[in-house]
Amino acid sequence: MTEGPTSRLVVDDLDFEVRASARRATVEITVDRGGELIISAPPEVPERVLVDFVREKKLWLYEKLAEKEARRPPVAAKELVSGEGFRYLGRSYRLQLVEAQDAALKLAGGRFRLRRDAIDDGRSHFIAWYTEHGRCWLEKRVAGWAARMQARPTRVDVRDLGFRWGSCGRAGGLNFHWATILLPPGVVDYVIVHELAHLAEPNHTPAFWGNVARALTDYEARKAWLAEHGRVYTAL
Repeated sequence: MTEGPTSRLVVDDLDFEVRASARRATVEITVDRGGELIISAPPEVPERVLVDFVREKKLWLYEKLAEKEARRPPVAAKELVSGEGFRYLGRSYRLQLVEAQDAALKLAGGRFRLRRDAIDDGRSHFIAWYTEHGRCWLEKRVAGWAARMQARPTRVDVRDLGFRWGSCGRAGGLNFHWATILLPPGVVDYVIVHELAHLAEPNHTPAFWGNVARALTDYEARKAWLAEHGRVYTAL
């Protein structure tokens, strides 16, 4: 781990901000009020030691995150009934149950249409739909932002990322949570710009945030909106 204000460490589905301090003699993990994970450690501690420390504390971390989630106001689960609203790119579309159509789920005529015989696997059908359409939409959106930021991602993938909205792989690939496609486009842009900025700077350094700010001057407002409202968009 290098000396610096902050750096980033991803262990499995957990994303940490690492704060190096010469005043520290031990490694400590904290979960802040917003659920962000922070590792405080001496600057000379190798990354592999931090990874091992996180994995030893993994059960405790999941318990702490679950406790924080339990204290937040509950988000109502979606019901697979006609009239229920399901989001796509920030808008809510009513669900209509139908007797027959060529696909189990489709968006047509301003409504999500779900075949009645697919209700038992309805959530899986929605996740598959969001994943497929999200990949196509995000590939085009990423290409536009990559050109503006002079970044060169190697690929774009959409899948379940657990607690994270996006991640940047070591080989330059960008990954996005399938629920990203439910967010308003302006907020998705923040997630995209955030991950593209990691191609040049893997850690959350001042240089990293400077790159984000040059692309999105109001990124702090978008970031705050995502932290406050994002979990509502993952309720399915």
